[in-house]
Amino acid sequence: MTKRLYHEDAYISEFDAEVIGIDNKGVVLDQTAFYPGGGGQPNDTGSFSVQDKTWQINKLSSNGGEPVHEIEDHNYPNLGDQIHGTIDWTRRYQLMRTHTALHILCGVIWRDYRAQVTGGDMKPLSARMDFELERISADFAREIEQTINEEVKQNRDVKADIMPREEAMRIPDLIRTKVNLIPKAIAQIRTVNIEGLDLQADGGLHVSNTTEVGYIRVVKHESKGRINKRLRIEIDD
Repeated sequence: MTKRLYHEDAYISEFDAEVIGIDNKGVVLDQTAFYPGGGGQPNDTGSFSVQDKTWQINKLSSNGGEPVHEIEDHNYPNLGDQIHGTIDWTRRYQLMRTHTALHILCGVIWRDYRAQVTGGDMKPLSARMDFELERISADFAREIEQTINEEVKQNRDVKADIMPREEAMRIPDLIRTKVNLIPKAIAQIRTVNIEGLDLQADGGLHVSNTTEVGYIRVVKHESKGRINKRLRIEIDD
């Protein structure tokens, strides 16, 4: 089983590992810092090397629940090889900031309007989130931008925890999406807590404090249906 180093330390950018599996797409490692994607957050990219040979890693997939680091040229390292992995840190950190920004947005919308999330997507320093709202306007978007940036300045710590599913499901409002997307087979649920603002189930990577996010701009608002409204954000670099 692959040890997920990114859940122990979201700030890890380099690591050493052993190749323990090979399939027709790539290799499985005994431990990895590459986030495989999920919860709306894209997978990490980067490279790993064995001696003088380097492979670019642009995509990860899953084989039996284990992350597969895909290699395009199929000239794989060998079983048992010791590799040194390097994450594209600039991209990873931008995604961490973006993911936390979305949780700040989600926390504010839930706290102030009790609106659930109906969809979302993120890229480095830009994202969208859809909410179960009946109305949206330019004034609303400006008000939300002001409020979420006030929350950024509150210097709130961001902490992750893992707890048994039964215990987690007793937390009010832990699931913010309109539909519960957590598979029933998941026995341990990871939560992300922006202290004093937002607590929800989440498997992605975040910064450790809201001040790391930077200024969040609400760049567009859209109506996607009678009770489905979209906000698009960008984060200043």
